[in-house]
Amino acid sequence: MTDLAASAADALESQLADLCTFIRIETPSDHRPSLVEGLEWVEAFLERTIGPPDVRRVVGGGDQGDILTCVYRSGDLGAGTVAVLCHYDTVWPRGTLADWPVAIQAGRLTGPGAFDMKAGLVQAVWAVSLARRAGLPLPTIRMVFNGDEEIGSPSSRTVIEDAVHDCDAVLVFEPSAAGALKTSRKGNGIFTVTAHGLEAHAGLDPRKGVSAVDELARAVLTLHAAADLDSGTSVNVGVVSGGTRSNVIAGEAHAVVDVRVADRAEAQRIEGVLAGLSPHRLGARLGVTGSWVRPVMDRSAGNAALFQRARALARRRGLNVDETSAGGASDGNFAAALGLAVLDGLGAVGDGAHARGEWVEVSEITPRTVLAAEVLASFGRRA
Repeated sequence: MTDLAASAADALESQLADLCTFIRIETPSDHRPSLVEGLEWVEAFLERTIGPPDVRRVVGGGDQGDILTCVYRSGDLGAGTVAVLCHYDTVWPRGTLADWPVAIQAGRLTGPGAFDMKAGLVQAVWAVSLARRAGLPLPTIRMVFNGDEEIGSPSSRTVIEDAVHDCDAVLVFEPSAAGALKTSRKGNGIFTVTAHGLEAHAGLDPRKGVSAVDELARAVLTLHAAADLDSGTSVNVGVVSGGTRSNVIAGEAHAVVDVRVADRAEAQRIEGVLAGLSPHRLGARLGVTGSWVRPVMDRSAGNAALFQRARALARRRGLNVDETSAGGASDGNFAAALGLAVLDGLGAVGDGAHARGEWVEVSEITPRTVLAAEVLASFGRRA
């Protein structure tokens, strides 16, 4: 048996080496060969750091990364079961490392995907390893690693739901929010609005045409007016396309819409806005496709209790940990929708998710890994 904090401090250099190696394996969500390489590294890292799992399952991810589930059973039949969620894909395209290499400067580690969320994955694995070395009683741990989180987890959602459905807690190692843990998250949806018009020569026969671009522009104004930032609802038409030539009245146009909501009532309101979009001119048509990608993650009683557990454990070591709500969604949203207790943001302390230059605070890696180990161990003790 070893002292957990001392062992974690001694392991920092090894953790940093693992993280740097991992970041140097580029894993963009849309490049399967890279994701295959990334998951191979993750699995080797797991076996080297924790050991072979008691149960290993791989589910194909189609064009995206495969989903790996590893179960490490507790030796105590009275212990609980905890799920650990990590994704290994990033938003950064292959080749990003060429002009943005991994570096550690002034106590900050930077590199594509460092903050979101390769550091969290490394910390999660090391937390299990260090808890074992310290002789802490651990629960049965189900670790899920998916390679499609950044695009909404289309292949991994059902795998995640199956893995977590009967767990006592779900721990998500997404990055923290300025150090705060996340007990609620917005739900998000991605929708495409398509306008159909009637093509005609813009100069010779302008009266014969019905502009799909004009119809779409009016729909965009309606959608943006539906946002209610005070209620936590954002509506962003982020991509617009349509028409063929400047001298042709557009026959078709498209808009891709990102919606974020903080509660289910707002989700229903936005659904009504989308369903109510109607054309301005006779001969035009509007259609809406898409869906809610992730449900709202409410600050449930279970989430709040899980945060209080983590806060109490942190305070024993002289650390203060806050909670917050996040505007982005994660795989934790799926677990929360099943009524499970979820604690998110257990990963890196740093900043810059999805931004060039994202970074991790090196000095926070050890205390956050220790906290994760102790949260896990709190479910390994008999009541």
